[in-house]
Amino acid sequence: MLSSERVTQILKEADVLLEGHFLLTSGKHSNRYLQCAKIFRNTKYSEELCAALAELFKDDGIELVIGPAMGAVQMAYEVSRHLGTENFFTERDENGAMVLRRGFAIEPGCHVLVVEDVVTTGGSVKEVIELVEKSGGIVAGVGSIVDRTGGAIQLGVPFKAVYSAQVISWEAENCPLCKKGDTQPVKPGSRKTR
Repeated sequence: MLSSERVTQILKEADVLLEGHFLLTSGKHSNRYLQCAKIFRNTKYSEELCAALAELFKDDGIELVIGPAMGAVQMAYEVSRHLGTENFFTERDENGAMVLRRGFAIEPGCHVLVVEDVVTTGGSVKEVIELVEKSGGIVAGVGSIVDRTGGAIQLGVPFKAVYSAQVISWEAENCPLCKKGDTQPVKPGSRKTR
C-alpha cells in the first residue's frame, strides 16, 4: 500500500493539487482544486495510484471495472489490469443519460467495481451505479484516486479512495476570495457548471 506521503508526492509532481480561486461544477467557489486528469498524462503516476486502488479491492471478487467517460476511461483500464478483469466505460447519450455503448453489456450477477478519478458530489458515480444495477450487475464497491469529501460521502456501497481530502468550498455570494476582489474564479474542470 502506498503511504499518504507518497500519494501526496505523486499528486504534487503530477501538478494535480492546484491552489488559487476556482469555480466548481456545483457553482461553488474554492481555493483548492484537484485536476486528476493530469495523473493519466504519465503512466508512472497512473500505474502506481491505480495499483494502490486495485489493492484495496483485491479480495472483493471483482469481475468487471467500469467508469464514466471521459475521466475514468484510462483509470478503469489501469485498475482492471491490476485486478485481472475486463473493463468498460459509460458514456452520455444525446439526452445526457449515462449508457453503455460499443457492445458493452453487463452480465446479470457480475460483481462490478465502479471507478472515478475524483469523487466530489458523487453524481456521475451514482448514475453508473444505477446503470450497473439496472443491468443486473452487483456493485461490489466504488473506488477513486481522490475522495474530495474527506470521507463524508455516502454512496450506498463500500467506497475506498487512495487519497482523501476535505476541500473547502463556498457559495459564490459567501466566497472570501471574491470579497477580497483581487481575483476572478477560473473553471478548470471539463463539466459545465450547474
